[in-house]
Amino acid sequence: MLILSLAAVFVLSLPWWLPGRVVALRLLVFERVNGEETVAVPVERFREVYSHPAASGRSRGAALSDLFWYWLSPGADLHQEHLEPGERYDAVAAATRGFLAVSKTEIEELAVRCARRAGPAYRLRDLAMPVWAEFSYGLVFGEECPPEARALITANADDVVTALKCTGLRHMDRRDRLTAYLETRLDDVRQPLPGGLTRREQALYLQGVFFNTAVVQMAEATAHLGMVLAHHKGVQARARTGDDRFLDQVINETFRLYPLFGVAHRITRGDMRDIPEGSVLCFNYPDFHRAGFPDPDRFDPARFEHGVRDLNHIPFGIAANRPCPAWRLAPIALRAACRELLRRWEFSSSARHTRSLPNRGPCLLTPAGSPPPAWRLRVMAVRDRWEDVWRSLVQLVLGGYMVWDARRQALCARHFGDR
Repeated sequence: MLILSLAAVFVLSLPWWLPGRVVALRLLVFERVNGEETVAVPVERFREVYSHPAASGRSRGAALSDLFWYWLSPGADLHQEHLEPGERYDAVAAATRGFLAVSKTEIEELAVRCARRAGPAYRLRDLAMPVWAEFSYGLVFGEECPPEARALITANADDVVTALKCTGLRHMDRRDRLTAYLETRLDDVRQPLPGGLTRREQALYLQGVFFNTAVVQMAEATAHLGMVLAHHKGVQARARTGDDRFLDQVINETFRLYPLFGVAHRITRGDMRDIPEGSVLCFNYPDFHRAGFPDPDRFDPARFEHGVRDLNHIPFGIAANRPCPAWRLAPIALRAACRELLRRWEFSSSARHTRSLPNRGPCLLTPAGSPPPAWRLRVMAVRDRWEDVWRSLVQLVLGGYMVWDARRQALCARHFGDR
């Protein structure tokens, strides 16, 4: 009888401790997968090391790169974020800048048009992903996104981020269908594509930069912002008034508490004082964004009343070391889309909000100013807690398999070994 009682207590306690342990384990795997070559950069040296000229390697020589190439394939060898410094990176980066060179007015108008077509969904990431699929399509092709293209882009991006979070395996057929579609549309893009690439490589460049990373990151950012507003009703009410300066503070504080990157890595291409060449540097964004802030777990947009200068806040990376190319565009588009969504809906949620957001942001959407019945929020809280248990077990199993499979395939290591 005692054994049954203890077993019942153990099972009932799972929702309160297992998910957090899984997240911690994933971060530990990212830091340890490279073995003795890994250097976990301490918070106090984060900016110094990240901006050092020697910290310029991106993929070559890091076992961790095999994981990211595996999750982002096909085309990780063409992805701007994973190219080594050199002529190819310069050509790809220049092409990306061309596509992103859009006026503030055009960015806002495109984001609002796409957000206006969004339909309600139980999970905010599912709501947001078609919005940013259409937005990215507009940036690349300069026209309204047809339904069939939106479906291909959304299926591809959802498959990438689901695999990254280890809540599902990769489905390469979904990714290959988008590649084939993009190959047929290369002559319709609104800016020149990188030179020196085959047509398939150009299609993979578009897929990786605009229809993998851009769609995934913007959808994740929207889900985090929606969850923050759902959990802080006073903030939501003030954001709905149209105060752009306050909404920018909310977005900054959201990125601080819920950075889109967990651990970023770079490889040293020269000696760096006490760090030898060939070291794999791991930068823990959540730790850095917590350091130097009083009561760092509390959501407080007022932290950014006087801007971000000198604060531990680098959601788009460091300017000296390949920052996100959309550092200017993304906040403008996110703010415009958020304003449109707030105009239509009240956001309410009792689900857990974590940085990795494996639950895709459960949220009840009701007409603006009309909160849902309390019982629906109580049901959501219970449902999310128990889904977290199953999801955590899935992450352990599938994550373990994909780490093994990525190391077995060694996509990055073989790419550089064959050269």
